[in-house]
Formats: sequence, structure tokens, C-alpha cells
Amino acid sequence: MRSMSRRPANPNRASRPRRRFGQHFLAPVWAERVVAAIAPGPGDVFLEIGPGRGALTLPLARTGVPVLAVEIDRDLAGALAPRVPGNVTLLIGDILNLDVVPYLGGLQPQRPPGLSAETPVARRVRVAGNLPYNLSSLILFWLIERARRDAVFADATVMLQREVAERLLARPGTKDYGTLTVLVQRHASISRLLNLPPTAFKPAPKVHSTIVRLEFHEASPRVPDEAAFARMVKALFSQRRKMLSNAIRHFDPAGADVLARSGLDGHRRPETLQVEEFARLADLFAAGTAPDRVL
Repeated sequence: MRSMSRRPANPNRASRPRRRFGQHFLAPVWAERVVAAIAPGPGDVFLEIGPGRGALTLPLARTGVPVLAVEIDRDLAGALAPRVPGNVTLLIGDILNLDVVPYLGGLQPQRPPGLSAETPVARRVRVAGNLPYNLSSLILFWLIERARRDAVFADATVMLQREVAERLLARPGTKDYGTLTVLVQRHASISRLLNLPPTAFKPAPKVHSTIVRLEFHEASPRVPDEAAFARMVKALFSQRRKMLSNAIRHFDPAGADVLARSGLDGHRRPETLQVEEFARLADLFAAGTAPDRVL
């Protein structure tokens, strides 16, 4: 085990949840259920986001998989460091600002039983974590960006506020369908694994929680410009219940022309568009503004 803590932990502070980090600690019996849902196996290497007191870290490590655990709270990390086994590497820092890829590259997975030393092991880098609810969307977008840019993560099994999970799983035309849905579903297949009541945590939050799995894949459908696509999707959902013909003109003066070329019904609402239809609009906006297409 390695730790980057440079000062001794304060055990009193480590024992108290800290509101600014959105800390709620998972009960052991529920932690075992979560690890069973994660289903670690030979060949797996794990990045754990926010190990806290080690509720997931320790049962996950007991399966033998190597774990890189990133904790932002120095006191929690300092208290956890002497308790973790040798297959856990503990880093202190903000996951949103850390380059974890070099650390993950140094972790060697278990070999399946009976496999000869000469046979290569299929290696998967996986993510697990009880995400701080006040930062969950930022961390989800961070995971998507790293999966897209570095192609390093196979999947992520994360705990979210149930309302956020419903948004990830939503379908067009429902109240939960929105920007987060579209931007994440282009990069990952999402499934619900487990629902948890507030009593699964201490202190009990005021919300229910859900474990979801994101299985990352190449962006589908493709778009010419990821940032421009995100801006368009956010703009259209900001007027989700207006007619598409009105909402798209507010986004871009060329919106009426793009809508006409798209073949989409302008009487529809943005909240009813499929991911593929958002991508079609993005393609047309890009084609209409490209220098070699301007008349």
C-alpha cells in the first residue's frame, strides 16, 4: 500500500462526516451487497473514487483485485492507510484534477486459477465508488471524458442519488430525460444494479440511492464537435417544453434552416428527441458553418 499523506490524520475529524465533501458512510452489510453487484474477477484492476472509511475498499480488496483508491479528505485517508492491505494504493487528491492513468498502469491484475505464466491475462480497468452526491454529475462527465480520450476504463459501477440514476436511465419524452441523459448515453450503456434506502448510510441522507453500471463504448452516434454538441443539447433542453422550431432559433440564428434540412417536425418538443436526432442537428449545424460550405 502507498499513501501520499504528508501529515498525521486527525482521528476525531476522520470519524465525522464532512458536509463539504458530501460524505455519507455505507453500512458494512450493504457494502458487501455492493461488492457482489460489482462482481470483481481475475484480470480486473480497480479505480475507487472516494474510499472514505474503506467500506467498499476493504471487501473489494479481499477479493484479491488491485485497487487504486483516491480520497480527497486527508484525515479519512490517513485513518484508512494503516488498515488497507498491500493490493491497495491510496492517493490523496481531487479525482477531477488527478492523472490516474500512470498509477493504474502499474497495477498488475490477478491471474485466473490454472492459467500458465506464459498465457496473457485479459486486463480490464474498472471504476467503483460511492460518489459525493453534490459532485456526481461532474465526476460522471470526468469519467466519460477519460473513457473517450484515454480509452482506459471498461466500466464504472457507482452509487448515485436515485434521481440522478433515473436521469441516466431515462427515455425521450419523460420528465427525467435531459442533458445528462443524452451526453452520457452516447458514451456508455447504463444499467441499474441495486437500490439502497437512506438507512444503508450513516448519517442517513434525505434521499434514496441507486447503484448503476456504465459500460463504456465508442461515442455513438458520432458528432463533429463534442463541445458544440454539448452546448446545443444544453440550450435545447433549457427550453425543453417549447416547440423545437422556437427553441432551435434561440440557440442559433441558422436554426430554422437546419431544422428544415433535418426533416424533424418543428412542432415537437426538444425533450422528445432521440440521441440520434440531436446528433443529426449537430451534423447540420457543423456543415452549415464550415468555411468551405459558406456561399
